[in-house]
Amino acid sequence: MVGVASQAAPAFRRTDAVRPGFCSSTKHRSRLSSSVGSPATALLAALFLCAVERVEAQEPFRFPTANHALFERGHEEKFFVGTTGKSWESGCFGCVRSEGSQMHEGLDIRCLERDRHGEPSDAVLAAADGTVVYCNLRPSRSNYGNYVVIRHRVDGLEIYSLYAHLSKIADGIAPGRAVEAGENIGVMGRTSNTRETISKDRAHVHFELNLFVNDRFPAWFKQTSPNERDDHGEWNGQNLLGVDPRLVLLGEHDAHDRFNMLDFLRSQTELCRVLVRKANFPWVKRYAALVRPNPVAARDGIAGYEIALNFNGVAFELIPRAASELDPGRKGRYSLLSVNESEYQSHPCRRLVERTGGRWQLAPAGISLLDLLTF
Repeated sequence: MVGVASQAAPAFRRTDAVRPGFCSSTKHRSRLSSSVGSPATALLAALFLCAVERVEAQEPFRFPTANHALFERGHEEKFFVGTTGKSWESGCFGCVRSEGSQMHEGLDIRCLERDRHGEPSDAVLAAADGTVVYCNLRPSRSNYGNYVVIRHRVDGLEIYSLYAHLSKIADGIAPGRAVEAGENIGVMGRTSNTRETISKDRAHVHFELNLFVNDRFPAWFKQTSPNERDDHGEWNGQNLLGVDPRLVLLGEHDAHDRFNMLDFLRSQTELCRVLVRKANFPWVKRYAALVRPNPVAARDGIAGYEIALNFNGVAFELIPRAASELDPGRKGRYSLLSVNESEYQSHPCRRLVERTGGRWQLAPAGISLLDLLTF
């Protein structure tokens, strides 16, 4: 969707970064000076406090390459790589492919460096501190080619970054390896198993920020797609739901105070609201911070959840409901409660809902998503 590329970033705020060697917190310094003994002890305590402040001021995510042209408004073509014959918007996140009917779940970031053969040679960097959870070294088995997935803990949330089309994964980068923000994890490339190969001029890294759906994905996939092969287990792309990395990076850059990932997720635009008649499923535990309190369900017990989904299927608000709050006239595992028609018109590509005979209902893709979410 071209609109994704042009909409303003949300005005989340971050704490002003502390200048190197300077501690800005006068309040904390005065408190320390009155509570510690010797000047040496006070100095050590102040230095510790400064280090803590710098950690708190750190942005959750960094760019995955040296290309930071996203911040050059009006020059986005320096940052994004579009599909063949299309503008840079087709390299953005959202309904940007096939005239808006196909979802693209990440950013295609242009290379800055090439070797003597014209191949991309940019280092690909971990976007935040985290742990490597998956590396695909069989490019013929994925349209992502060689790719790496890293788990991060940001503002109390599990977020997973993905780096695709790598020509090489760095030595030592393997599942279980802890990495630091900015650490080299591979080299940009153009590996893929798609029919149309990625040309040298379109070389890029495909970068995603995702939420993880269900650790029982392999069992769900085997049950729902018995004749298909799952080469990547729980790291199959269907089990990762993306949010727009562009809005995260711009939100961090433009904010006055510290950017907060939880606030960013809670501020997603609602596509639809559904009722799920199930009291316990993995998403509720993994993303407990997205669950809103409900005194009635807390008192009487949980019979299901009212869930707000964004256009890409991310469940960004969950409200537990007691049996007394459920409509006895609605039957089945899921009930569609409402649809934001303007959001559907702007972002139709995931086809989670559909209008039939003048009435909105969950589409097969929406039912499949809820089946996986609650499996």
